[in-house]
Amino acid sequence: MTHVAIDTGGTFTDCVYLQDGKLEVLKVFSTPHDPGEAVLNGLRQISAEARVVVRHGTTVGTNAMLERKGARVAFVTTKGFEDTIAIGRQARPKLYDWFQPAPECLVPADLRFGVSERTSAEGEIILPVNPEELKELVVRIRNAKVDAVAVSLLFAFANPANERRVAEALGELGIPLSISHRILPEFREYERSSTIVANAYLAPKVGTYLTRLANDVERDYEESRLEVMQSSGGIISARIAAEEPVRTVLSGPAGGVIGAYKLASLAGFERIIGFDMGGTSTDVCLVDSGPGGGLHISSESMVSGIPIGVPMLDIHTAGAGGGSIARFDSGGMLRVGPESAGSMPGPICFGRGELPTVTDANLLLGRLDTERFLGGSVKLDLERTREWMEKAKGAIATVEEFAAGILNVIETSMAKAIRVISVEKGYDPRDFTIVAFGGGGPVHACQLAHALRMPRVLVPALPGALSAVGILLADAMREYSRTVMLPFGASLEELYTALETQGNADFEAEGLTGTSIRSVDLRYKGQGYELSVPYGPGMEEQFHELHRRRYSFADEEGMIEVVNVRVRMISLADPFEPQPQPLVESDGSHALIGTRPVFFENCFQETRIYDRERLRPGDTFAGPAIVSEYSSATILPPGDVLRVDALSNLVIEVH
Repeated sequence: MTHVAIDTGGTFTDCVYLQDGKLEVLKVFSTPHDPGEAVLNGLRQISAEARVVVRHGTTVGTNAMLERKGARVAFVTTKGFEDTIAIGRQARPKLYDWFQPAPECLVPADLRFGVSERTSAEGEIILPVNPEELKELVVRIRNAKVDAVAVSLLFAFANPANERRVAEALGELGIPLSISHRILPEFREYERSSTIVANAYLAPKVGTYLTRLANDVERDYEESRLEVMQSSGGIISARIAAEEPVRTVLSGPAGGVIGAYKLASLAGFERIIGFDMGGTSTDVCLVDSGPGGGLHISSESMVSGIPIGVPMLDIHTAGAGGGSIARFDSGGMLRVGPESAGSMPGPICFGRGELPTVTDANLLLGRLDTERFLGGSVKLDLERTREWMEKAKGAIATVEEFAAGILNVIETSMAKAIRVISVEKGYDPRDFTIVAFGGGGPVHACQLAHALRMPRVLVPALPGALSAVGILLADAMREYSRTVMLPFGASLEELYTALETQGNADFEAEGLTGTSIRSVDLRYKGQGYELSVPYGPGMEEQFHELHRRRYSFADEEGMIEVVNVRVRMISLADPFEPQPQPLVESDGSHALIGTRPVFFENCFQETRIYDRERLRPGDTFAGPAIVSEYSSATILPPGDVLRVDALSNLVIEVH
């Protein structure tokens, strides 16, 4: 059976598969009008076998959130609390900006409905649901002609009885229902409601897309199935993803994190900062081996201004990609991004665009190959790029200075993004290795390492398609949680057993067997937020240490409170164990394919060009140099030293 992982990007759709134990990659142009078309195009070029497992990283939900093109949603909650979804937390992200607009609510006021019911914080039913009122509610929602319904009643996580009755009554509408106690049985009313509304907002569009794609795959390939990447870094079935699409809003970036983590671990690097630069945006993440280490998963994410409470890998996104458009603002300041040229019309050098982008700047400065880009399947038009960049450079003296300015601005934005997930959370980036991937990651990684004084850059195999590699290698995973609010030391075994029983039943229904990993959210009594640590002996010390790292202090004599218990069910993927090759010391001259002038340090310098496929483990050389490959190019500035390790990764020591 062929396993294929497919990640849909703004410009290209990446397809990765294993052939004779080796990872292979295919890139096809994305089809924004119907992303599934590019998925099927890639499959047809890869496999003619009748049996195929397709693992998909989808941006359909992400784009619906960003573009506000989701469903018309009705929101049902406890009477008197209808407007909490719009009021939110009254938090101002820009404290001194008097002109910032109010956060946009996904549900207009006329589609917020209240039910006379009440459950106490302890789970006692104080006021049951009135059946007659439910009948009237069904009529009102039917007349509102909505596409989906979100139900989130007060304290339903403590006792879902009233919420179940509401959901049962609304079932006769025949439209997608998102129910809070099924998706997110946790406290914090606003964040829970926001998550359920987001799920309902995405359900019709994402559900239709995944169902149609699954049917197309099953039609073309016998004994096939479609699986989907979650934002938490695990795989779920297309059926579950269609029902709970809020779990997929960071599907593609999560694949990149898993790919970086797994390949870096195989290479012996445990403290890494993943740097994924694609056509539209840059995603950065941090993986640390310290207390509470490993993959950082957050339950307090914000996606397009909407709080999302389901577990997600801690990924920070910046509007900085290869397609980011450069412009001058009203004050004459050069700006780059977040607007992107996308795949249509794309950068100038692709032959259709007319606005200068980061990709155009890299081409103009000699950093991209006009003939071998994507194996020669895409020709880059240097003369057209120079012509349009000349028109756009404004008062800047030369087009080369304009291009260098574009790169300086975009690299400053990306360095700021790395500081957000490192310095601002108590980590020193100088202790980490940059793992560069995405089409543009290896192009800019060394410059970022210099700016942040980071010692090392790792460019793994297939850097331009590492998100798809991560999707291929990811484990099947489901997360379960429950708010408990108990003093530290209280017995939690019964709670964990109940969650694990539910997880095992869900896995069995999918034909999977798995193991459980327990974690717990702790806080000092009186605090408003908590930190998650692995459950078991030593969790108290781990909590103190994590709190000290995050907030610069720990109250080791203070009372600790258990807020949430969590269980992650995992079914391990087939192991990927590439065999290390013997190191043979060499200067890499056998892989040299030419030279060309490349802009470094404010001037053009003659630069060696190497073919990555010809490099062998043990090859070592210093910059300036470029290592060219199918899906990307690695830029080695003057003085930096590149070594090919036993797994054919490029390890660059930054000087």
